[in-house]
Amino acid sequence: MMRMRPAAFLDKDGTLLHDVPFNVDPERVRLREGAGVALARLARAGYALVLVTNQSGIALGRFAAAALAPVWRRIDGLLAPHGVRLDATYHCPHHPEGAVLQHARACACRKPQPGMLLAAARELHLDLGRSWMVGDILDDVEAGRRAGCRTVLLDLGSETEWRRGPMRAPDAVCTSLPEAAEEILAARPMRGAA
Repeated sequence: MMRMRPAAFLDKDGTLLHDVPFNVDPERVRLREGAGVALARLARAGYALVLVTNQSGIALGRFAAAALAPVWRRIDGLLAPHGVRLDATYHCPHHPEGAVLQHARACACRKPQPGMLLAAARELHLDLGRSWMVGDILDDVEAGRRAGCRTVLLDLGSETEWRRGPMRAPDAVCTSLPEAAEEILAARPMRGAA
């Protein structure tokens, strides 16, 4: 029987990358400081690296889903010098107030819903009980908690709503991806995790 591995689920805009709203220009894609080193440490420790990102610009008609492919290639290129390769990338194209009919709906994948994390766990054989969700807003935290992961909030000034609740309380608050990686690597496995 295959042993399931843990994952570090990462939000894209504001967490892995500097936030440029609705950006699909690869030239404007920049990693957050220390991101490559942090992800390399997590990968060496056995964590799958999975990007999970809401891309409401598709539903809102700001760009087509195909416009994301060059962005994914740019991220791969920026991580490669650090010996890092993402195991998978998941994006949610939906928004309840979208202008593009096929994507204008509530869904199970748009964070704070856990759909992208649950899909990744099924498809990549991930142990959610040993996994972490790292994001810069409380919707990321809630998605991780709903999926059964522990969570890190990167407190970088991105959160604007601060809606509190039991599913929105992070396990750790950090100010950088290297600090988040340190927190994850220092943490004890959750009780009952394989």
